[in-house]
Amino acid sequence: MKKIINVFSKASGIMLLAFCFSLNSQAQKVVSLSGANSPQDDMNPVWIGENTLLFTRAFHPDNVGGITDPGDIWMTKKSETGEWQEAVHRADLSTDGYDFSLGLEDFLTLLVYHTGGSRFGIYQYSKFGTEWNFLRQVAMPGLDSLSGQVTGRVGSDGKVIFLSGKGKDSRGNEDIYVSEKKGAIEWSRPINIGSAVNTPGQEMSPFYDAKSGQLYFSSNMHEGAKGKDIYIAKRMGNDWANWSKPVLWEQLNTPGSEVSVTFINEEEVVWTSTQNSDGFADLLTFEVIVPLVIPEEFIVASPEPITKNESPLKSKIVSVTPIYPASATGFPEVKMTEEDEKTEEPITWFVVDAKNKKMVPFTISWKNGESTVSASETELIKISELIDSQIGEIKVSAEGYFPTSVPISEIKSGEPTVVLMTKAESGNVIVLDNVNFKRGTAELEGDETIASLKELADFLVGNPEMKLRIHGHTDNAGDPGLNKALSLERAGSVRDFLITQGVPFESLRISGWGGTRPFASNATEAGRAKNRRVELEVER
Repeated sequence: MKKIINVFSKASGIMLLAFCFSLNSQAQKVVSLSGANSPQDDMNPVWIGENTLLFTRAFHPDNVGGITDPGDIWMTKKSETGEWQEAVHRADLSTDGYDFSLGLEDFLTLLVYHTGGSRFGIYQYSKFGTEWNFLRQVAMPGLDSLSGQVTGRVGSDGKVIFLSGKGKDSRGNEDIYVSEKKGAIEWSRPINIGSAVNTPGQEMSPFYDAKSGQLYFSSNMHEGAKGKDIYIAKRMGNDWANWSKPVLWEQLNTPGSEVSVTFINEEEVVWTSTQNSDGFADLLTFEVIVPLVIPEEFIVASPEPITKNESPLKSKIVSVTPIYPASATGFPEVKMTEEDEKTEEPITWFVVDAKNKKMVPFTISWKNGESTVSASETELIKISELIDSQIGEIKVSAEGYFPTSVPISEIKSGEPTVVLMTKAESGNVIVLDNVNFKRGTAELEGDETIASLKELADFLVGNPEMKLRIHGHTDNAGDPGLNKALSLERAGSVRDFLITQGVPFESLRISGWGGTRPFASNATEAGRAKNRRVELEVER
């Protein structure tokens, strides 16, 4: 079926992405979900009934972890007239890490995947009125062994969970796995569903319809793929490793990247697509309900067996080359190549302006004993080399931007490490994450605090024309007056230290706000910890 596709750019601010294309048989206009989309990454849509769609939004300032938060759960509702309402942040379902909804286990139980704070794994939330109350963690052996871009969904019958991620038996990058429900909070160890579906590329965002036995997923290496596209495979028999040959779902696919799909009903779907092959994702649907053209014929595939004792990549190893966008960010596509031997891939970076998401030229550096080692963005460096040299973090620098330090533990292997940079211009604010104080005092504490402030001072001395204000904040616990005084004293301690390092006194002003300007929710300890902070604002 031939598609003619017109793609309109996603504008910054309030303008939203809209795709329009036509089929030979019937015009089908594809639109974004009006109030549900944002300039950030909107992905993992999950329909949970009652006119409610949950999805994950990354890098939004209202996320629990702020603008660097890799994904919180948000909600939009569809009105009786078919309009999608403005999205609402669900702090009750989110952490300061990566969060996504797996969907309903039953009518009153929602499963959510967390990687933030004290929560790592899959958790149950129980519905009470319009709220979701934390219930408990479920037990799934082997879940923590999945890495990469973990995504997934509960099957339509609530008895299986399909997940995508990189496991020890993956064929290269993200593969699809399945886990079966064994008890109230017990699920089986995820097993690889085999090479009929999984390729050396990326297979992601699986959803299994138990009634039809069809698996909907995203892949970038199956026949006909242009970036990531939506495919459908049918289960053949009772074995989770027996599937039909995947069929491209042409009706939904564009030259962009489609990463997930959710069914509102048998006639209506919502899915995600990017502006280009690797830009921020938007939530899309058809402007009017049109017949879904789902393939009906499936051919039995002859998959290569994957065993526990033999790696499917023993003879051919797949390496990953990220394809960077010109102006947008998101989950990057990868170009797959085969090599004769498996070698560790060098670190790749994805350094962008936090405000406009454009890539910026940068350099990296690190401390090796008393010496500082610098490298350009094109130099090939491996994580193992840094670990062997006992390097704890990498500093990313770009002209006109505040430097950012990235711990070695947060540097990715096999995919780009995303670094958001804050430009040193009027109105921009950075949080001094590594600055700590002795409990209940304004006294600076720890070698990490001193090293971080020395690094900041070097930057400010090199930019003497800048005028800055240091803001102190606390959480809302305790006496408001004492909190305000403490926050001002802490801001003053930071100023005093910077002055000792050569920053001019007249360049620095201080403010103390106590707990009046929370950065995150004070309902959780993780949120209160985020609120106890010192910020640096560029005044001019």
